Order: sequence, then C-alpha cells, then structure tokens
Amino acid sequence: MSNDWSFETRQIHAGQVPDPTTGARALPIYQSTSFVFPDADTAAARFALQDLGPIYTRIGNPTQQVVEDRLASLEGGVGALLLSSGQAASTYAILNVAEAGDHVVASPSLYGGTYNLFAHTLKKLGVEVGFVADPHDPQAWRDAVRPNTKLFFAESIPNPRSDVLDIETVAGIAHEVGVPLVVDNTVATPYLLRPLEHGADIVVHAATKFLGGHGTAIAGVIVDGGSFDFAQHPERFPNYNTPDPTYNGLVYARDLGVGGIFGVNLSYILKARVQLLRDLGSAISPFNAFLISQGIETLSLRIERHVQNAQAVAEWLEARDEVVRVHYAGLPSSPWHANAQKYLPRGAGAVLAFELAGGAEAGKAFVDGLELHSNLANIGDVRSLVIHPASTTHSQLTPEEQALSGVTPGLVRLSVGLEHIDDILADLDAGFRAAKGA
Repeated sequence: MSNDWSFETRQIHAGQVPDPTTGARALPIYQSTSFVFPDADTAAARFALQDLGPIYTRIGNPTQQVVEDRLASLEGGVGALLLSSGQAASTYAILNVAEAGDHVVASPSLYGGTYNLFAHTLKKLGVEVGFVADPHDPQAWRDAVRPNTKLFFAESIPNPRSDVLDIETVAGIAHEVGVPLVVDNTVATPYLLRPLEHGADIVVHAATKFLGGHGTAIAGVIVDGGSFDFAQHPERFPNYNTPDPTYNGLVYARDLGVGGIFGVNLSYILKARVQLLRDLGSAISPFNAFLISQGIETLSLRIERHVQNAQAVAEWLEARDEVVRVHYAGLPSSPWHANAQKYLPRGAGAVLAFELAGGAEAGKAFVDGLELHSNLANIGDVRSLVIHPASTTHSQLTPEEQALSGVTPGLVRLSVGLEHIDDILADLDAGFRAAKGA
C-alpha cells in the first residue's frame, strides 16, 4: 500500500489486500481458534517471535491484524493491538509498563470508568495513580512525578469536560523525566487528531465508540508510536531490560526495540501482546474485529457530519437562558478553544455537555423528556445519545472526584449523531420543556 495515500483512502484499504485464496474483496472473518503451521521450523519461529504469523486467536487473528494495521496507519504508529474493550486497552496500556510498586501520573479529567480503574482497581494490583491537581498547569505534572513514576496518562478530548489536552506540553514534560505519554484519543479519533504527531508515545481508543460507529461491537485498541526507547532507561524500566523467562530470556528493549530484529521499535506493542494478552486473555472475537473494520471504512464521512451537528447544537445551547454553561471546545467562549484550534482544526468532536440551573432533578427530567435521543451509556453512535453523568457514568465517584472530572449535578452529556440537525434541536427543545416542570 502506498504511504502517500490520503486518510480517506487508507481507512478503506490500509492493512488489507484481496484474500489470496478466494479473492474476497471484503475483509474475511477468520472464525478459527488456531492456524496450521506450514512446517515445524515456522512453528518454532512463531513461538520465538521471529515470525509474526498467526498461532492462536487469543494472541492474534488475521481479521484482527487487518484492523490493527489499519489503525496503526491512521494514527501514524508502528503497530497496534486490538482488544476486547476500551477498558482492556487502558488497563493493558498501564500494566505493560507499570508493575506492583510503581506509580503513574494521570489527568483527573477522565471518563468515569477510567477514573475508577485508576483510583481503585490498579491500587489493588500495587500500581498507584497520582492525579495532577490541574492538568492544564505544566508544573502540576512535574510536581506529581516520583522516582518510581513510569508513565503519564490523559485524554485528548476528555469525556465529558471537553478540556482539550495540550499534548505537546505534557509530552515534553513526560520526556523530561524519562517516561512515555499515553493518550486516550477515543473522542477525537485519528481523523480529527493524531496525538503521536504532537509528541505522545502511545494512543488508546475505546473502538466501541466512533471507530465502530454503530453501537454493535465492544472493542479497544492500543497504538504504539515506536518513539519511546525503553533501552535508554534500564533502571526505570527493568521489565523491558531484563530477560523474560517465558520467552527464553528475550529482552524486549534490546531484541524487539530500536535496532532489534524487526528494524523498528516494536518492544512496547509486542510485549503487550505476548505477555498481557497471552496471559490475561482480553481477546477480541474475529466477528467484532470485522464490525470495527466496517465502521472505520466510513470514519471520515461520519465524523464530518458528527462535528457539523455538534457545533450547531453547542451554539444553540449556548444561546438558551436555561443553560448555565456549555462544555465544548469548538465554542470561542470555551477556555479550551485555543487548544482546539491548535490540535483540532477539523472540529472539536461530537461529545459535549451542558449544565442546567435546576441541578440533578432538572437534568434527569431533561433526559426523560427526549424522544429522538437514546438514554444509554455509550458515545460515538450514528444515533444521538444522552445521559446524566452524575447519576450514571460518574456515580461511583465522590462529589469531589466528580468535580475534578467536570461533572456537576445538573450536567447533561450528549453524543451528537448523524440525524438532521432540525430534528436534533427539536428534540432537545422538548427536553427543556420537560426540565422546566422538574
């Protein structure tokens, strides 16, 4: 495939050729648990990571590989790993670097499930996550670093606060202290923003959302930029620089990294596959990988319409007296508008939130008053979606933690779909009428 092809062409063709056996043009679903080796030497080479051909679908599958290669191309990475969910992708992204006794620095402006993972579940595994006081203060990131810090983590467009991350600045600080930056790029998608181009080292997605685009498949992906050389920091990253007894003494940073056997730094993404996916098993099904591939083929077209509608909704909401505040970086009034102009020239995404003066009861009444919008725990569907975060997605957080994530009692989050804008606005107007009676 030509590296000169545009994004729109690569979202359809990258990573795939017509099936060599049947000539099938669409991506085949390889619904097989395992794959025959052509000979004993090839089998041995695959188990020794000298040949990256398929072995067992828990570790990799030809359908999955096409989606991985396509997403690596779209994000500008050297490799990718498709997993069973976005939560698995975030978890693996952390555990692939940090182990018991280690520390991670994270932005507090996060999706509620990610915040819960970081604040509670990782702690049970011995990994402590420290949240920066203000993710938009460079010094706050520096102040949060400890000798045992192993990585930084943040969202490019946080859900639901929409406070666009200054990726270049945070990446620079991460590299100052010798750690990689992991960015969750779910809301932006690689069509609007490619964090690797701005200094991030690793990108994760809940592919369930905009990549799939139709609410039909749970999936996650990690994309490795190949930019962070773990061999340069042997004392900080012993898990990359000491022999792995499960692979006959393989040293990931030396053997699979810069100057390794593949000629490109694949140490991070291959370690995630052959350690975490192999042993923890968050494998995606071939059929779900296929569904994600179908969504990716129309990604640019959908995102263009998503953004067009979201901008119109945000401007309409801002003009209403019932609305205290609109959280959308595409608005000039947003504190994050300058970051959006720098990092998101094609638009600030399709997820926005707004605050109602009537608090939680008004927020719930608003949601219940909608007909077109579906009240459910998802974003990124072609359909317009709505939820009241304080009572659902962020309900497990304390009031203080909710505030750090940008969630207030009267906050309503929208994932703006592809319907006609007149119908979307008419439905939202019905929600306001319902909220008045709350």
